[in-house]
Amino acid sequence: MITQPNHVPERLALLSASAVDPFLTEELLKGEQVHGGIDLAKVVESLPDDARWSVEPIRSLVEDAMFEFREDRTRADAWLAPRLHATLRLTRREAADKRLWNHVALAVAPDYVAWRHLSEPTAKRPERRIAPERFRGPADRQCFSRLWWAAELFRNGPDYAPVEVACGNQDLIHTVLRGGLVDHRPTAQALVRLLQNGQVTGGREVNGLSVAINAAGATLIYDVLAPDAPKDPTRLRDWIAEAGSALPVGRHNLPEGPDEDPVPEDSVAALTEYFTELFETAPVRGRKGVD
Repeated sequence: MITQPNHVPERLALLSASAVDPFLTEELLKGEQVHGGIDLAKVVESLPDDARWSVEPIRSLVEDAMFEFREDRTRADAWLAPRLHATLRLTRREAADKRLWNHVALAVAPDYVAWRHLSEPTAKRPERRIAPERFRGPADRQCFSRLWWAAELFRNGPDYAPVEVACGNQDLIHTVLRGGLVDHRPTAQALVRLLQNGQVTGGREVNGLSVAINAAGATLIYDVLAPDAPKDPTRLRDWIAEAGSALPVGRHNLPEGPDEDPVPEDSVAALTEYFTELFETAPVRGRKGVD
């Protein structure tokens, strides 16, 4: 397994997609050899002076994750997602810039990408390999952006506990991020509630429910059925501004996110009940009566 590059930058930067490609070598995608880091540092775009762009807290997190979850890599997602989000305090506009995540994956922690996403050998594909989109792909596939966005969409105000639940189900976060399903906070919390209740478990159930929710949303406005509390943008700005003086996130206890109001419980309860009814008739493959 590869290690971190010989040269790891001290600060985050922006790395364009065109600049990424020369470093996605066969040796890297096979998890055999990583780039040295020096040449990559020559093609990045610097970010403005800001304490948020320090690399050390991110390196520390991924190293702890690789040690703690060495026996079960997939469990690292639920642990790392809230801590990455609380460490790398971004606006949504900043987080939508793929160049930032390209840099994290390729310059800062390519060893983590390989550790987490190097495929297991199978009869059809005996060669272990990392999919290129884990380094520079869309939000539902890229190694680090998928975790940050999952934490952003599933946190309940400052509470990251729902993020742990959501990120414990790979099918849910992939389906949600790919389809933009939960840019409505009560919907996100209702999905977590269904997971906690054991009503939705495997990938087929998640996919079937998401299809039903999207179809129903075409005729039913969820904001009316389950209104959300208005968000105060100053609280997020204050939280971001405090990044330079914030303590490192805890390894055993969940951090706290922006001091925003939680989702109204009445709205979560209403959508949970509605989605439960939808799920009973959702087209889930393998369910009796569904091909």
